[in-house]
Amino acid sequence: MNFKIYILAIACFVTGTVELIVGGILDLISQDLNISLSASGQLITIYSIAFALAGPILLAATAAVERKKLYMITLVTFIIGNLLSTFSPSFEVLLAARVLSAASSALIVVLSITMASQLVEPKYRARAIGTIYMGVSGSLVLGVPLGMMLGNAYGWRAPFMMISVLSLLALLAVGRFMTKAQPTPSVPLKQQLASLKNGKIVLAHLLSILMLTGHLTLYAYLTPFLQETLHLSASTLSLFYFIFGIAAVAGGGVGGWVSDRFGPEKSILFIVSAFAVMMFLMPLATFSIYVCLVVMMLWSMLSWSVSPALQSYLIKSAPESAEIQQSLNSSALHVGIALGSAVGGVVIEQASVYYNAWVGVIFVLFALVCAVLSIRWRQTRSTRVVAPVGESIS
Repeated sequence: MNFKIYILAIACFVTGTVELIVGGILDLISQDLNISLSASGQLITIYSIAFALAGPILLAATAAVERKKLYMITLVTFIIGNLLSTFSPSFEVLLAARVLSAASSALIVVLSITMASQLVEPKYRARAIGTIYMGVSGSLVLGVPLGMMLGNAYGWRAPFMMISVLSLLALLAVGRFMTKAQPTPSVPLKQQLASLKNGKIVLAHLLSILMLTGHLTLYAYLTPFLQETLHLSASTLSLFYFIFGIAAVAGGGVGGWVSDRFGPEKSILFIVSAFAVMMFLMPLATFSIYVCLVVMMLWSMLSWSVSPALQSYLIKSAPESAEIQQSLNSSALHVGIALGSAVGGVVIEQASVYYNAWVGVIFVLFALVCAVLSIRWRQTRSTRVVAPVGESIS
């Protein structure tokens, strides 16, 4: 595969880490800025909402700009956002910096997808797009342990400085190795939304939103949860997060194998059901650090196992608009992240972080209902939306 695709994937990994990197240092941020833990959790909510909305809008607004130039300008903007986060004197400035970082990161991801698909022959396009998504998903699961390690050692501002430096290296690599690429026609936002007339597809995207909502209700506040229930030290917490990240990455491979072996429909039903069970067991497993670690690993694996099965399901259910569905599902994922972190903050404010997992399970069960309804949805009731051949994802 063209090595330039890996440059784009690395850039997505670097920029993607900033979304959940605050998850492991919420307590440090809340203490330093003198805000509540639930308020600091909104740093994830605001970021995810901005990310979900900004990508398609910014891509349409910059449709006439040469791609390499736009990519580099966006990376510079991202660096500015993270430097602003590093030196934020208040919570309000940090929120504004997160919005700037989210908007630029969203544009980087969609630009990476479109540019990667242009760098290869059509028969290798799915593999190229998959490589970009590996960078994105890897950043989401590894960002928290990286943030914790640096935050506990050097303060909560250190992770943002690290991301700024790595983003600068990505900028230099893009400037050195990427060639100019003229903008190509993209799928209009109106046409993307038109595909949502298909009830089967809408339910599949709702499945993503609800799964991530349930997951982030606990995951966004996993640090205070583990501190309150297991009284872990900072070093042990970092170890827990690294194990979580490794299990999540492994889960993606396991989910792909399960989907190929048993089909996407059966895989989705099994994975979502098992995921709900593991989340329900998390608070109960805290009587033992070892039992909790095993349950957490299974929960982590299942959290990303559903992605390959769901992507296969979307391609199978709507092959004529598969690329559009991948783009919309990415936005759905970030909507779920935003909702989950918001709901988790409310639970902490009104009750205790101990109950976050059980509240999250409720959303996962609704996701299971959506899965069942989507799979049973009669294809004759669907409205087919055909994406023009050769057009890129927006």
